[in-house]
Amino acid sequence: MSTAPPPTHSPVPLRTAALAAAVCLLAAGCSALGGDEDGSAADAAGGPGGDRMKIVMVTHGGEGDAFWDRVRKGAEAAAAKDGVDLTYAGDADTADQADLVRDAVRDKADGIAVTLAKPRAMKAAVAEAKAAGIPVVGLNSGIDAWRSTGLLEYFGQDESVAGRAVGDKLNDLRAKHALCVIHERGNVALEARCAGVKKTFGGETEMLYVEGTDMKAVGAAVTARLRQDTSIDEVVMNGAAFALTAVEAVDEAGSKAHVATFDLDKDLVAAVKRGDVQFAVDQQPYLQGYLAVDALWLYRTNGNVSGGGVAPVLTGPAFVTRTNADSVAEFAAGGTR
Repeated sequence: MSTAPPPTHSPVPLRTAALAAAVCLLAAGCSALGGDEDGSAADAAGGPGGDRMKIVMVTHGGEGDAFWDRVRKGAEAAAAKDGVDLTYAGDADTADQADLVRDAVRDKADGIAVTLAKPRAMKAAVAEAKAAGIPVVGLNSGIDAWRSTGLLEYFGQDESVAGRAVGDKLNDLRAKHALCVIHERGNVALEARCAGVKKTFGGETEMLYVEGTDMKAVGAAVTARLRQDTSIDEVVMNGAAFALTAVEAVDEAGSKAHVATFDLDKDLVAAVKRGDVQFAVDQQPYLQGYLAVDALWLYRTNGNVSGGGVAPVLTGPAFVTRTNADSVAEFAAGGTR
């Protein structure tokens, strides 16, 4: 992948109505950067004497999802530090997500950060951004597709590695039959996780597909499967809220299965401390949002490319268990873990 020096920063005003109601314009605080006497560093960051750099982040996260709130918080923190204006938009529909990227291109954003839950749906929009000279980085989803899609850098967890680590963990716990629940069919990250579990877990691994937009239906499906097959002794979920629903489903089914999950929030950390959930895999979404915005700023102001444009920057996996949950709880309560 070419990593030629970035074009000189010369932002154009962002369209006032850009990205419609799904977008929240986040006016970042003043840059904490110092600069030389002529103020060139401040100008490059959008400081006094120059227009502020404008960065757009487009994810596949739905409104009100605590996981994506942490991604956004990280992005906001980086924007405040770097003195840039950040526009954040999330849309679970990949066609709409691609349109949001095209809106950012038309508005001449200085940099775009995207998730690639379904890479093929985003490839054309990313190509349009590149053709317009706008650097695009990836975060969270699409670690196997970011280079072929044309992204400059990628920040996230290798979901296959995370899945294999969970499989190894289940072996250590002497589990025999794992049910890996996928709440969004076709999401490459979720599929890779469960495939990773299956690859290293010595017992039986089966997948259960559910409709993640209906939590009651998720619980009912897990309950039904546990009643159908009492040999299932581990339920692996793909999100904190889904894991807590699985805990209820295990009780409802009268099952002795344990629950483990990818991702966490403050309620999930509390559940781990109580022993309701065996463990969680933390991919650090706050860090993903932070690094994506900071990377675009660094590229535009100093030509830096993390990983040299050929290797992803990994933010996980890290296990949260009953033995270390206290060290994470404070940050989870603050909405940053």
